[in-house]
Amino acid sequence: MRAQIFKTWDRVHSSFWFLPAVMAGGAIALAFLTVALDAPVTNWVQRNWSWTFTGGAEGTSAVLGCIAASMITLAGVVFSMTLVTLSLASTQLGPRLLRNFMRDTTTQAVLGTFIATFLYCLLVLRTVRRADEVLFVPHLSASLGVLLAVVSVGVLIYFIHHVSVSIQANEIVAVVGTELIAGIERMFPENIAQGTEHGAEQAATRIPTEPPDAALPDVFAQEASPLIATGDGYIQFIDTAALIALAVEEDVLLRLKQGPGHYVATGCPLALIWPGERLSDRFADRVNAAFVLGNQRTSRQDIEFMVNQLVEIAVRALSPGINDPFTAMMCVDHLGSALCRLVRRDMPLPFCRDSQDQLRVIMPVVTFSDLTDAAFNQIRQYGRSSAAVTIRMLETITVVAGFTHRLEDQATLLRHAKMIVRGARGGLSENDDRQEVEKRYRTAKQMLNKSADSGL
Repeated sequence: MRAQIFKTWDRVHSSFWFLPAVMAGGAIALAFLTVALDAPVTNWVQRNWSWTFTGGAEGTSAVLGCIAASMITLAGVVFSMTLVTLSLASTQLGPRLLRNFMRDTTTQAVLGTFIATFLYCLLVLRTVRRADEVLFVPHLSASLGVLLAVVSVGVLIYFIHHVSVSIQANEIVAVVGTELIAGIERMFPENIAQGTEHGAEQAATRIPTEPPDAALPDVFAQEASPLIATGDGYIQFIDTAALIALAVEEDVLLRLKQGPGHYVATGCPLALIWPGERLSDRFADRVNAAFVLGNQRTSRQDIEFMVNQLVEIAVRALSPGINDPFTAMMCVDHLGSALCRLVRRDMPLPFCRDSQDQLRVIMPVVTFSDLTDAAFNQIRQYGRSSAAVTIRMLETITVVAGFTHRLEDQATLLRHAKMIVRGARGGLSENDDRQEVEKRYRTAKQMLNKSADSGL
């Protein structure tokens, strides 16, 4: 159930229609409310608030009709500007960033403001009755309609400014970088305990890949049964709590073969269950229900996807058609900022236990090495002929090295520094550029050695 709620909420939150629909519903309710209050309070309002609208039936109809027509026109203009923004972002920065633009609540609120004002004025307009009928002019409602029109003009001006800012490359990179850091804060909440014996022990110990029960690997090889996926798509969300509850209910151990961000096809092994004889069709269906599959990766539990968004921007910037190394260097800067935070976090263990401390679920985990590979590999491959980007990557490694405490993290950074300098030797034609890269490499290596010495 939790997985389906997440899927529905994520789809609604990423749509252009949800917030405007809510605001439109509020406008309809407001129109009926103000019209109902208009007759008893109009005289009092006109006596005490001189700025309220005091026109006759014809004037009120003309004003409300003009506002309604203007608002629906502005809604069309905003929709057109949004499509142009999405087109530019998709072409220059990558189609995977469209989801970020669609989740922008500012655009949704602007569309909702114009549509809500249009509906409000339209509903109030239908209550105006002329002299050939019983005369009724909703002065309070018309005054509120004029006020909403003034607010809408201010919203339009702000939206133009917002669009002008949001399509700038540095702003887009900063937004994606902020989302990446927020994802690290959410998925890796624990800091390494520095300066304590426990922290030093953790820094020198690799995360185990097998459960602590000595006989369990052999048992898995002999008695575990594969649980088959019943759908196709990218894993967007895994309801770990539901899996633990299912494992407790059936008294089994689950080892997941796929994690968030992985693509699964129908018939592929999704998990292993031990003991294998307890696997049933009903249990398999319930386990499959704890996995949310979709046509694209999302950032909820997939930290590597957020890294790939920055990498995609950098790789596109390094393409011959764009040739924008400055954007690529900005991406490297934000990736380095994220790695500086990640390297100070405890990596999550793959073992999930129940309330009785019984091992129930073994999950794939993302390590610092995995995310560093995702951050640097493609940028290194496409930027090997750019001295500026190569130097910036080595400088970033030097900065990250100053925060490392685990020996395996230092080895990962040194491995990437070596690959970067080897690529520069073959990709840079100018000898001075190669020497500058070698100089940055030596600096990064010294910092890594210093961090290794301080961690022992």
